[in-house]
Amino acid sequence: MNPVNILHLHSSFDLGGKEARAVRLMNAFGDKARHTIVSGVPDALSARQSIAKGIKYEIAQDPPPLTGRPSVARYEAIARFMRRFDLVLTYNWGAIDGVMAKRVFPKGAPPLVHHEDGFNADEAAGLKIERNVYRRIALGAAHALVVPSELLEWIARNRWKQPSTRIHRIANGIDTARYAARPDPRAIPGFVRNEKEVVIGALAGLREVKDLPMLVRAAGGLAGRFRLVIVGEGSEREAILRAASAMGISDRVAMPGFLTRPDRFVGLFDIVALSSKSEQFPICVVEAMAAGLPIASMPVGDVAKMVASENAPYIAAHQGEIWLRDAIQPLLANAELRRTVGAANQARARAAFDEATMITSYRMVYETAMSRPGTLT
Repeated sequence: MNPVNILHLHSSFDLGGKEARAVRLMNAFGDKARHTIVSGVPDALSARQSIAKGIKYEIAQDPPPLTGRPSVARYEAIARFMRRFDLVLTYNWGAIDGVMAKRVFPKGAPPLVHHEDGFNADEAAGLKIERNVYRRIALGAAHALVVPSELLEWIARNRWKQPSTRIHRIANGIDTARYAARPDPRAIPGFVRNEKEVVIGALAGLREVKDLPMLVRAAGGLAGRFRLVIVGEGSEREAILRAASAMGISDRVAMPGFLTRPDRFVGLFDIVALSSKSEQFPICVVEAMAAGLPIASMPVGDVAKMVASENAPYIAAHQGEIWLRDAIQPLLANAELRRTVGAANQARARAAFDEATMITSYRMVYETAMSRPGTLT
């Protein structure tokens, strides 16, 4: 049987939560599929480093642009490009024009599954009405809409007016067993654990919506010895460094940049903190849970429902650095509390968020969209 020819239209293909999941699925499908990847930001392609050897894929050369002013000509070019594939997968607002192209030019179009994983800073405080209307119109052309969180499922049903039969909520999953292994003490360049310090870790693209300067300000108000390690890269690096300087903790903040294989280093942390203005079902939370760590977080997305009940007191009630500081402080001060909460999180991650369940669910959605059961198994 010939491999399924899949087109991926990404808002960006730099490694983040949705990209990591897409790559894990590509790796899981093995030789059953070949993949063509389009990034709405042409140079944002770091996720390709995580694609396993032997997986057949290519980065599309000179594809039609995914963004720009609404244009019948551009929609037609996208629709023409999509027709050569067996299945089209679109991801987030940055690729919604791929869905609209199918809506405007449905003849000969392959089945399409759209994925929504959350919002950037421009919609963190509230969804834009014009985008809601656009999504409602476009998503009628999708065979299915996949979301990872209960909040997004509600938004899809009530704001984007999608029928429940089209919406599939699939929790993000990881290989939880890999995170239980001992971390590599050399996995974070330039970082050496000091057992007299509590290590607070954050895994995030350095983008405005992640609000990492706020995490730095929260850390600056903590009582006790700590080291803050922020793993990621992006445009907010200088703002984070300025916040550390202003708080007088520059010597306690490490920023090693983007690192692959979080299973090798997450276990070097004692606490994982999440300062984002907007999230849905962050994979970094699942990774920390699988490594047996407690989470201190802003009240975003499904985080409060993801963590074990023992971790619930450390999800802040409101946004803001004081609230995050107060969520971190008891965990910083009590090693036994960290162990107890971390163990409960690890048990929940293994039971609810292992990637085997996630992969099976995605296979079923994609195979059903193509009316080709078993083709990705």
